[in-house]
Amino acid sequence: MVAYAISAGSDEIFDPAVGSGAFFIAAKNICNHLKKHLKLMGTEIDPSVINQALLGGLGDEDLRLVQIRDFALDPPPGPFRAIVGNPPYIRHHRLSNQTKSALQTFCKLFTGISIDGRAGLHIYFLLRALQLLAPNGRLSFIMPADTCEGIFSHALWRWITGRYRLEAVVVFSPEASPFPSVDTNPIIFMIKNDNPHDNLLWAKCLQANTPDLLEWCISDFSRSDFVDIKIEKRELTEALKTGLSRPPQKDEHSGPVLGDFARVMRGVATGANDFFFLTAEKAQELGILNDLLIPAIGRTRDLDGEEITAETLNRLRKMGRPTLLFSPDGRPIEQFSDSVRNYLLQGQNQGLDKRALISTRIPWYKMEIRQKPHFLFCYLGRRNARFVFNRAGVIPLTAFLCVYSYRKEASNLERLWKALRHPRTVSNLSLVGKSYGSGAIKVEPRALEKLPLPEEVLLDSGLICLSRARQLSLDQI
Repeated sequence: MVAYAISAGSDEIFDPAVGSGAFFIAAKNICNHLKKHLKLMGTEIDPSVINQALLGGLGDEDLRLVQIRDFALDPPPGPFRAIVGNPPYIRHHRLSNQTKSALQTFCKLFTGISIDGRAGLHIYFLLRALQLLAPNGRLSFIMPADTCEGIFSHALWRWITGRYRLEAVVVFSPEASPFPSVDTNPIIFMIKNDNPHDNLLWAKCLQANTPDLLEWCISDFSRSDFVDIKIEKRELTEALKTGLSRPPQKDEHSGPVLGDFARVMRGVATGANDFFFLTAEKAQELGILNDLLIPAIGRTRDLDGEEITAETLNRLRKMGRPTLLFSPDGRPIEQFSDSVRNYLLQGQNQGLDKRALISTRIPWYKMEIRQKPHFLFCYLGRRNARFVFNRAGVIPLTAFLCVYSYRKEASNLERLWKALRHPRTVSNLSLVGKSYGSGAIKVEPRALEKLPLPEEVLLDSGLICLSRARQLSLDQI
């Protein structure tokens, strides 16, 4: 990353989040390799972290030009000819409303567009760094995959690539990840403040700690004779449409997708699983009757197969796992039985009614309602993402998505089930999902509806491809 940033001849490098000084140490190593001197500059919000940099091998002189300040909200005067960084990954719900509002105001003023409120702090670091990048300067950032897979990514990258030159993107195979113990899918973006190009280089690193990546960057991308990195030239329009974190899609899918056969919703968000998601013993102890309890599943690791049955629930009960969703309706609290009323008052005394999600409900204890989905979709677990046939009729929490078939006949559900579990279908999840470490994947409901279903899989399963409108009209017959 440092080699790319300075390869245009810069004698300085700026790190917006110095931390323990990893990029400064890399810069000093590059200096020794190229026999040149670099001025090290940066910002850091936490003074105590600078002490770690000193303990890690940097000296006072190396850190002399590091300023203690908030890079995103109180940036230093620029511009800078070479910027390299690993911005802090702080998700939106951990940002205060004041901070989030200030960041969104900056974004609107700088880009003219509004970024979705679910963008994390790292997105604003990238935008601020681009703002401070000198003409013909280079920027190299390592960031999580949601930078180009999140709901905000299309507008973000359309704006960036319309004003800057995205020269290269580097992704990593799971065994080559620079953060092997972290559930994240890192990507390196290499951007030049120059006129946009219609093409970019897309490289996949196949081996951890390979020298090939450094040699490629030192050569300023002139070499391609490497074993441990696979380099492809991509059209920008294709890369943005497919996703910068995903390999090139040679043939655009124009056939059937899951949304032609089913609709998708997220699972129930309780806002306090420890209060609303109960074991059978706990529900009995509290005196909560069955009319307020719904069979439910909360964790992907509670499912060890591709079907959930009554036997599955019995096994979980015996293990002491929660299997019941406490689902109060919206009646006034005094109309519940004494035992339920006391439990709700206990939750209120714990301040549950003040929690962000719960406070939006009126009354606070009124639970979301879901019909029993035909299938569950498991994601972001230690196991591979998969579809689960909901033969027990449970209601899932947010660790799952609910998949509702338009055609509800038992025979059609079995055919759809056969198509969903097919390896070709499951492999297509990478085309629509957000990728994390160790092969984990997260797919939003609308994205899952766009999951391509291969024609041969539909043929093999016996499904007939009908449009959604046609499916609905058949249901009404």
